[in-house]
Amino acid sequence: MLQLMGALFMGNKVVIKNSTSTCMVIEQYIRLLHACGMPKTDVDLIHCGGPVMGELLDRAPVRSIQFTGSSFVANMLSEKHKGKVFIEDAGFDWKILGPDMKQEELEYVAYQCDQDAYAASGQKCSAQSILFAHENWVKAGLFEKVEARAALRSLDDLTIGPVLTVDNETIQKHIDRLLSIPGARIQFGGKQLENHQIPPCCGSFQPTAVFIPLEEILKPEHFEAATTEIFGPFQVLTEWKEGQLDLVLEACERMDHHLTAAIVSTDIHFIQKVIGHTVNGTTYAGLRARTTGAPQNHWFGPAGDPRGAGIGTPEAIQLVWSTHREVIEDFGPIPDGWTPPHPT
Repeated sequence: MLQLMGALFMGNKVVIKNSTSTCMVIEQYIRLLHACGMPKTDVDLIHCGGPVMGELLDRAPVRSIQFTGSSFVANMLSEKHKGKVFIEDAGFDWKILGPDMKQEELEYVAYQCDQDAYAASGQKCSAQSILFAHENWVKAGLFEKVEARAALRSLDDLTIGPVLTVDNETIQKHIDRLLSIPGARIQFGGKQLENHQIPPCCGSFQPTAVFIPLEEILKPEHFEAATTEIFGPFQVLTEWKEGQLDLVLEACERMDHHLTAAIVSTDIHFIQKVIGHTVNGTTYAGLRARTTGAPQNHWFGPAGDPRGAGIGTPEAIQLVWSTHREVIEDFGPIPDGWTPPHPT
């Protein structure tokens, strides 16, 4: 909806195709815009699958495409349409807990870690995908605190619920692959929800965390699997010790999708080093740093890719939904008695 409104604000005629699993929502939103006075010719809504929309893009004189979805489809569109695509694709979002742990801050940090990973059942592009916890936090019991917070989630109040785009078989296969890594273990969760009516086409998993040793994550044979996003209530946990910050930063640099990130620390020199060696487009820093819950008054979007589409600010809207244009006016007057000079 944010990208739709940005496109309209900049005067574009919009053709929108939403996810087939949430198409009723966008249809009702457009009807709301009609009720508020938007001309019905401003937006064309199409209900269809991806291949049909792809054929429409091939045939229609489209000037620009904004795509939100998988990296595979984003790259396919980029190749097919010669780069005329702005992308909001997958976000494997990291959080680093610095060494400056204070016992009185443990409960809050655990709360925010749970919220970032499992709110909306983890179905946010900004959800916390991997947590690099300094050993001081681990020794203080952070993982157990996050587990206790996650255990409060229930189908009764939908603090955990259906996973719309990943089924249980896919989630289980991913967990099994990670557990094949030496030293990996299920920290908590790892089981399907019980006593529900969620259809099998959707996922239904407990909030789940798999711990993987940092050294194993960095190995080429494991890195891709350990940094694959599951768009649901799932995250990877790991621990780092004194002298291992450069390994953490190496992992962050090698990741493909640089959307959101969080640096939980009040040590300004630590924060500056991490920010200076990472490129995520929206990075939160400080004791209350988070990966999700971005307010609508700052830039939200990926970095490290010129195709990255942002939302949330006038700058983002202009970047995605407008283009620079220079109009030079020169009306004269022509001086009296002017004659053509010698050609140059």
